[in-house]
Amino acid sequence: MSDFFSHETAQIDEGARIGAGSKIWHFSHVMKDAELGESCNLGQNVVIASGVRLGNNVKVQNNVSVYTGTIIEDDVFLGPSCVLTNVTNPRSQVVRRGLYEETLIRRGASIGANATIVCGVTIGRYAFVGAGAVVTRDLPDYALVIGNPARQQGWVSRHGHRLKDPDAEGIYTCPESKLRFQEVEAGLIRCLDLDEEVPLPESLRTGQLRYDDLK
Repeated sequence: MSDFFSHETAQIDEGARIGAGSKIWHFSHVMKDAELGESCNLGQNVVIASGVRLGNNVKVQNNVSVYTGTIIEDDVFLGPSCVLTNVTNPRSQVVRRGLYEETLIRRGASIGANATIVCGVTIGRYAFVGAGAVVTRDLPDYALVIGNPARQQGWVSRHGHRLKDPDAEGIYTCPESKLRFQEVEAGLIRCLDLDEEVPLPESLRTGQLRYDDLK
């Protein structure tokens, strides 16, 4: 008996590796040599291509294809129908297998519904890509970006809230978690209370405030 769940309509190829506690839902396909960590969730009509690596606790919503060349770290959220690519200049007549460009989505990042990530970029830890945005360049940790092409509009906390109104020392406080953040140098923000590679403590893993509560 497997230690993960797959719906009867899901297709899991021989050689795919699925972590304990993961769930794979209707009409999704995990291809040969793909790797899912523990406690991942693949929604309906998701494709995870050969060679793709997903970390632990990755949430992939409906109608997302993750192509060869993509690396997704722990705690990443991929919103419904977002698009990931792996060749900048595709041509049907030109075979570029073996030339796939690497896209790295780092720990805790969120990609909004219908957003497009042009291949070859790195999405920083806990960055937040707004719905429908088109990302064409690397994003720093905690960046909030929207638009086409995506432009940075500020910073977000690990809970996904905008960081506003820093104090006299330039310290931002997340309105939900109360974790503190500071821009330690131009374009580089860090959490002062929790290392970026450390998971959230159990006490902070259940949300208490809606986004609209803080507008």
